[in-house]
Amino acid sequence: MSFSLSKTVVSPTGDQLYTFEYAASIAETSITVIEVYVKLGIIEPIGDLLHSCEIARIAQIQRLRQDLGLNLVGAAMVLDMAQEIAQLRAQLKAHQSRPEDGAHPRRTDAL
Repeated sequence: MSFSLSKTVVSPTGDQLYTFEYAASIAETSITVIEVYVKLGIIEPIGDLLHSCEIARIAQIQRLRQDLGLNLVGAAMVLDMAQEIAQLRAQLKAHQSRPEDGAHPRRTDAL
């Protein structure tokens, strides 16, 4: 008789979390590689589990390394910069959607 541990866990916030083993199979890498990424701070586990965004990050790093020949640190930096650019774009968009200083807000009450 064989038993298998669950590959996924649902966090208290409702997020799906995955075991290192399952993440390794999805990202087509090894558990050892994932452990190295954790040790270097390239991915951040939640205990012994990974959020889907971390698994996507592992897969992106693997692609950057294989397709562009980047080393591990370079691939991690590319992803960090891409994330920062996305955050800055979101901030810029939010800032642009606000009324300018000195602009008169629209009056919403009936006369």
